[in-house]
Amino acid sequence: MENDKEKSTAEFYERLKTELDNSNTWPAEYLYKFIMPSVADNVERVERAFDSMGAVIKTTKSKTGKFTSVSVDVTMNSADEVIVKYKEVSTIEGIVSL
Repeated sequence: MENDKEKSTAEFYERLKTELDNSNTWPAEYLYKFIMPSVADNVERVERAFDSMGAVIKTTKSKTGKFTSVSVDVTMNSADEVIVKYKEVSTIEGIVSL
């Protein structure tokens, strides 16, 4: 049985898929935005998730250097593909999708 967090996460991705399909004709350019603690290999893990996809990745550290924002501009083939990448990077500790 799903717990409340799993259920709300599943509902979030269902809504996102609907919104993506309503606002895009696939394949389409998609801009991911993340912020995460500037520790260990966090940024590298995001970069690896989009490796070999022709993504344009920009990183910016916060003034204090404690956080790094990452923008990933990439052509995606479907809403499902967009969501798979969100799920893939969601395992990075402290990452927030914007």
